[in-house]
Amino acid sequence: MNQSPYSQLPPISRRTVLKLFGVGTVGGLLGYSRFSKPQPTVFQQDVLKLPQQLDKPLSVVVVGAGLAGLACAYELSQRGFAVTLLEKSSLLGGKVASWQIDVGDEAFRMEHGFHGFFPQYYNLNNLVAELEIKDNFQSLNRYSVLYQDSKYKPEVFYPSSSAFPWNMVDLAVASPNLLRWGINLTKLKHLQVFQAITGFQIQKSFARLDRISVADWVKSDFPQGLYDLYFLPFAKSSLNAPDLMSVGELMQFFHFYFFGNPEGLAFNGTRDDMGTSLVQPIADAIAQKGGKIVTGATVDKIHLSPGKIDYLSYQQGESSVPFWVERNNATQYYGAGDRVFANIPESSEAISLTCTHQGCTVAKADDGKFHCPCHGAVFDKEGKVLKGPATKDLPRYQVIQQQTDKLQLAAIQQLQQNPETIKADYYVFATDVPGVKQLFNRTTGEVDDKVRSQIDKLAVADPFAVCRFWFDSDFDWEHSNFTSLSGYKLTDSITLYHRIQTQFIDWAKKTGGSVVELHAYCYKEKDFPTQQALLTTFQQELYQIVPQLKQANILHRELVNQKNFAGYPPNSYAFRPETSTEISNLLFAGDWVKMPFPSGLMERAVSSGLLAANEILHRQGLQRRSLFSVNPEGLFNI
Repeated sequence: MNQSPYSQLPPISRRTVLKLFGVGTVGGLLGYSRFSKPQPTVFQQDVLKLPQQLDKPLSVVVVGAGLAGLACAYELSQRGFAVTLLEKSSLLGGKVASWQIDVGDEAFRMEHGFHGFFPQYYNLNNLVAELEIKDNFQSLNRYSVLYQDSKYKPEVFYPSSSAFPWNMVDLAVASPNLLRWGINLTKLKHLQVFQAITGFQIQKSFARLDRISVADWVKSDFPQGLYDLYFLPFAKSSLNAPDLMSVGELMQFFHFYFFGNPEGLAFNGTRDDMGTSLVQPIADAIAQKGGKIVTGATVDKIHLSPGKIDYLSYQQGESSVPFWVERNNATQYYGAGDRVFANIPESSEAISLTCTHQGCTVAKADDGKFHCPCHGAVFDKEGKVLKGPATKDLPRYQVIQQQTDKLQLAAIQQLQQNPETIKADYYVFATDVPGVKQLFNRTTGEVDDKVRSQIDKLAVADPFAVCRFWFDSDFDWEHSNFTSLSGYKLTDSITLYHRIQTQFIDWAKKTGGSVVELHAYCYKEKDFPTQQALLTTFQQELYQIVPQLKQANILHRELVNQKNFAGYPPNSYAFRPETSTEISNLLFAGDWVKMPFPSGLMERAVSSGLLAANEILHRQGLQRRSLFSVNPEGLFNI
């Protein structure tokens, strides 16, 4: 007999039922008064007043310049550490990087999709305040969810100043779909679901629910309206599909965004692209304190002596030392993993198939060009870049010798003859999941078995795709300028860039056109195996969402798809690495790191970087930065 997914939940006691129905203590009612907005919870605040600044020379190498790495490097550089920030891409920002594209005679900044800055992103928003760049952001005032299923009316979320349960009361009162939620608290299983989503506690919730996927959890007697209206669209906005996402992780996500959050769901957006609005100001602050930022840096060796990293070496460009690669049995190519090469037709040269943007392996499409499956860069058959975000051609190699099953290659052009070696006091790995796996593949010496196992078990979520369209006319739209969508085969949200960001607002005023972006948060590769399949479906669904655009002409479109978001599958929480590691001078940062307090998306990345910085500060006897989150526990926990 299959065990019910609800069997891991505790039985509902009479006391809990009374709490659920509001018959709590006077203190409980006062503590959750509508009129006393809870303050953010401070995590790990130092009691003693300790020095802020380092008074001796210490160095830190941070690998990865996404939000986690930038936040870590920023904090440590401000405190007097000598920071070197290494980034494999030519761009800073990782998942929030931006780059220039040309549309006709106009130049625009393209990015990996729209990003919302929620008010409970306390640590990210505090960083914005310190950098004095609040004017780079603007309120979007409201946030809508539209459903393809006509039985559900659009939901609209506004800013709030009420904690749970009052924020849920407000939501229920305002919801046009309240009678379709399907919640019946006289049913035991519905009560257990309600307790799970309103009684989050990190350790207990993960212990009970991490083994179950969201898809399996909702199979048995789950309130259907609740799933359709909230669970499905918001689960996917975590960038993890319901069939591959732990219920424990979803409860953490819901607690952070709904049940533990007194701030509401309306959020800010950037006035310009993310690179201009956020990434570059952080990088400038690091450089102003003497931090060294190196882009296009490939780490080629990390050497460990017992218990610690001894040194790290990196290079810009390719080594001129000849090397052999064996034929890949699965393809006509040579090599494996992130070192795959292809002969250039009618030439004694070969090209690397490692994308020069962020290291994904490109694949030849039906048009004969090489397409990056991660971020949408395109190269011609000789490796020349045709379309960003990559800005450099694929590296070329001379074929020194060719045998039946292998090639000997040597780089034709080297930007740096010899790798540069760095010996630092601390190392922070702040890459994405594919990046940190590559780093450990290049590690020599005695690697701790526990750390190696934790990295090996990290998962990557299903791919994420963005398609941005330029049209020659505008259209009527009564919903929010960023709107979640539910029920479509591919599309999960729509963003009206010509009503949000300055560069597109100006272009629309001048031309009368519009710029619209669709997101697919976690699509299945088997359903959309090619770039053309994504483009075709996005366009078809856009015409369903905005029928007026059928009459408009498409002037340009940009597709970006990537597969590097952290996965949170069932049974992964216990094995997820934490900030500190068994390697004494190595720390981890990124959205794949186990967090000690609720967080999500960009806030999770920034907070993980600041946690790594705090650990280094603490070890050196310095004052840690105060970090904030929502109330770490739900009201109805038992």
